[in-house]
Amino acid sequence: MEKYPITARSLERYYHIDGDQFERQYKEYLSDYRMWDQLSHAENWLLFPENLGPYLSIDETSLSNGELYTIIINREAHGGKGAIVAIVKGTKADDVIAVVEQIPEEALQMVQEVTLDLSESMRKIVRRCFTSAIRVIDRFHIQKLACDAVQEIRIGHRWEAIQEETDARQEAKGLKKKYVSPTFENGDTRKELLARSRYLLFRSAEKWTESQKRRAAILFREYPDIKRAYSLSHSLRMIFNKRSIKAGARTNLAKWYQEVEQSGFDSFNTIAATLYDRSEEILNFYINRASNAAAESFNAKIKQFRAQLRGVIDIPFFLYRLTKIYA
Repeated sequence: MEKYPITARSLERYYHIDGDQFERQYKEYLSDYRMWDQLSHAENWLLFPENLGPYLSIDETSLSNGELYTIIINREAHGGKGAIVAIVKGTKADDVIAVVEQIPEEALQMVQEVTLDLSESMRKIVRRCFTSAIRVIDRFHIQKLACDAVQEIRIGHRWEAIQEETDARQEAKGLKKKYVSPTFENGDTRKELLARSRYLLFRSAEKWTESQKRRAAILFREYPDIKRAYSLSHSLRMIFNKRSIKAGARTNLAKWYQEVEQSGFDSFNTIAATLYDRSEEILNFYINRASNAAAESFNAKIKQFRAQLRGVIDIPFFLYRLTKIYA
């Protein structure tokens, strides 16, 4: 059964206690926090070499006030006991490397695969610390870039629509006429159409509801460039969804590059250049179809715990409680 962190305040209603006082007592007397062997450096780094495994994920997470920490997760722990390998304050590669290299070299050599995002610092950490491991760039970060490119085009048109409506209203006001926004057959005005199409552009067409299908048909009719951009984004998603081998995916990605070049979209050309530069690490996904989901899921657990505490003031104590469950 999966364990979830609880807070002292959450016990107030059930046991009629002062949650803040109970938390202080737990910290100072009931727990072994003051004897914790990592307390002296907890705010800067934590290391659990015994949790190292052949399949890791590395990502960044925020603990308090946007302060970033780099976290290394053992994917085989599935977000439970033994998941945390290391937590290091900041995202500077050299700082993380200095902590991870405290693990014996022979243990680091046992790591076979590490999933990561497009961050250059994360890439440097993996390249230096886990020299025998395959680096796999997370497919969902790639797909998000494509989705963001589609949204960028949609947002550009939305600002144009807002400006057009503002100008039309001012003109009507000058002529002392009442302005009525023209609507499409589904009842949307132009700026509403562009605003309400945001979510459907993130999804595959087969997952659209009937109203989303009607809205998409109008959107693509009025804005052919959004249709082309959505098609490119969807094509990239399908490349990753196919049960293909690495060589086949390489061919499909080459065809996608050609489609991007023909489209003339600067944002997609930038994405294509990024993919081309990191293609080997991206295509390593097809070896085990690994993603960075373990790290993203663990990030969600940290956020949930942080929300229960209504923010984190004492970072070392927060990390102590976190590692009691997940390390």
